[in-house]
Amino acid sequence: MGSMTSWMDRRLYGRYPDNWDNWLFRERIDRHLTPDAVVLDLGAGAGIVEATNLRGKAARVCGIDLDPRVRDNPFLDEAKITDAGTIPYDDNTFDLVICNNVVEHLEEPVAVFVQVARVLKPGGRFLFKTPNRTHYMPLIARFTPYAFHEAFNKMRGRERDDTFPTFYRANSKNDAEVAARAAGLVPERIERLEGRPEYLRMTVPTYLAGFLYERTVNATEKLAALRVVLIAELRRASDA
Repeated sequence: MGSMTSWMDRRLYGRYPDNWDNWLFRERIDRHLTPDAVVLDLGAGAGIVEATNLRGKAARVCGIDLDPRVRDNPFLDEAKITDAGTIPYDDNTFDLVICNNVVEHLEEPVAVFVQVARVLKPGGRFLFKTPNRTHYMPLIARFTPYAFHEAFNKMRGRERDDTFPTFYRANSKNDAEVAARAAGLVPERIERLEGRPEYLRMTVPTYLAGFLYERTVNATEKLAALRVVLIAELRRASDA
């Protein structure tokens, strides 16, 4: 990245760290994290997102993923290779289930949410972060081929193994609420957030376009549907 865009980072978004959305997600997780909590990381992957490292902050951190690299995830006390639609844990096991940038890849999100509700303890919470479906990037992604996604992610420094098909079936505020209630989960809070324009920091003109977009959609809640990140906090009913 050029020195000019780096200067713009400091000037326009000095308070934003790299991967700012992951650290905002971590702030939400920490509100519900206790030293005696048993946590499940749904779609834990290889453990490359430091903000989701809860090991040592909770009593036990388990993780599941179809990717065999989950076995080597350093953030986990226990890892299992499995599909999210068949979580291999007993009912009422976890105080907290977290899920970072996975919901957009779920072909049947309600079925997965049902599994999450089953393994949560009554009163336990399911927190997930995912792209907001009506932001311009998911809109572009939905109408472009998978090969384009691979090429774009490679340009941004992501490995080919970290690119997966997307469906965006629980990636709006309304769709997330509907999926949650269908699974017996209570939507406590669903946020739409926009920050430093990560996808447009390639050149000065694109950066300026992203800056104007960010300022516009953050100016009023009426434009919240156009923000890039969706963070949901769902709860299993205490009397479930």
